[in-house]
This record gives sequence, structure tokens and C-alpha cells, in this order.
Amino acid sequence: MEVGERPWGKYYVLEDKPTHKVKRIEVNPDQRLSYQYHHHRSEVWTIIQGQALVILDDEENHLTAGEVILIPQGAKHRIKNSGQELLIFVEVQHGTYFGEDDIIRIQDDYSRD
Repeated sequence: MEVGERPWGKYYVLEDKPTHKVKRIEVNPDQRLSYQYHHHRSEVWTIIQGQALVILDDEENHLTAGEVILIPQGAKHRIKNSGQELLIFVEVQHGTYFGEDDIIRIQDDYSRD
């Protein structure tokens, strides 16, 4: 299983197929992913544990366990752990390409490109 360590937490690739990719993503308290978009994929996020603040095209969405949000291809988005416990969500990617180099960062707390 591929595991990616990041400054905000980590992810686990659960499935990687030509038509989709599935990740379990863990975000540490008060951390957030970069504000980003993708050229080649859409995503569906299902919150498993914790409290999430999702920014989707500059609109705030507050989600908790059991809630789902669709991230359309090309939409600007980010997720923040807005609670005190570990935020866990499952990300299902659909599209034509799922490489990490299809992350186009607009803003990043950790100065990554």
C-alpha cells in the first residue's frame, strides 16, 4: 500500500485503477491541505471522523462524519481539520489521470509548488 507523509498528515492509497483512485486521508488538528485544483480528475470526499472545513470555489462548507461533498474537475478546493481530533476522510477520484503532479496549487501553508 502506498503511504504518503505530508506536513498536514498522511494518506493511504486503497485502490489505484485506470478509471479511479481511492485514498484514506488523515489531517492533523488545525492543519489544512493546499488550495488547489486538478485538470484531469474530479473527487468525492466522504468524512469518516472529525470536523472539516471545505472551501469549494471560495465557498465555505462545514462537514462532519457521514457527510459527502463533490469536487468537480477544475474546481478550486481545500480541506481543513477544524476540530481537535484527527480528521479522516475517503477520497474517490474519477478521471483520466491521477498523478500527484495534477495538483495545481494556488496557495499552500508549507511553501510547496
